[in-house]
Amino acid sequence: MRFYPELEEGRLIQRYKRFLADIETPSGERLTIHCPNTGSMFNCMMPNGRVWFSRSNDPKRKLPGTWEISETPQGRFACVNTGRANKLVEEALLAGVITELRGFTALKREVAYGQENSRVDFRLDYPSGSLFLEVKSVTLGFDDSAVAAFPDAVTQRGAKHLRELAVLARQGVRAVLLYCVNLTGIEAVRPAEEIDAAYAQALREAVAAGVEVLAYGVQLTPEEVRVDRRLDVHLTEIRALSPVSVD
Repeated sequence: MRFYPELEEGRLIQRYKRFLADIETPSGERLTIHCPNTGSMFNCMMPNGRVWFSRSNDPKRKLPGTWEISETPQGRFACVNTGRANKLVEEALLAGVITELRGFTALKREVAYGQENSRVDFRLDYPSGSLFLEVKSVTLGFDDSAVAAFPDAVTQRGAKHLRELAVLARQGVRAVLLYCVNLTGIEAVRPAEEIDAAYAQALREAVAAGVEVLAYGVQLTPEEVRVDRRLDVHLTEIRALSPVSVD
């Protein structure tokens, strides 16, 4: 997926009210842009760090641009626009990059399912039956590790999705959780138990019920982002860290 229009570079002044960020461009222009990320963005941004944003000329928009990429305190690139994850995964599915999920005959998006009134990101239909696929965007990394973590804030919604997938798996339906790791320099992903212990427990219970967990990394530059490789999944690693929550 190439970024279009081409991204512009700036420096982060501050992120606030969750969905707003003030930046400054190399020419000195100060802008308030949209931050399309509902998480804490912990370890994913820093004051005066480089950011890349897409600019919009739509007169109906309240804000002139959207934050797309952040330079992390560890010197990595993170695609902070969580809306990109599903599009990236769909592109990879159609190209056959995600080898474990090849062979489907139909792909449907945002399909209603489950006992808790959920919508799954994708339903893939195969000659042998349907597969339900939930996608999570991962951007949380650490200084001394090539292992990323999810979530970056307490997520009741994420635990709900795991419960729904687990019910399907117990019924003999193929259910898959895919971590789309939108962070460079990463080799594996794990649950961030130090941030959300309930989510980590729900993940292990889902795996025990038969839910498949996959992780794929991306190639990310200010010009392009695409899913390109399989990553390992660690279910038990934990770090010492104060919990983070988002209102």
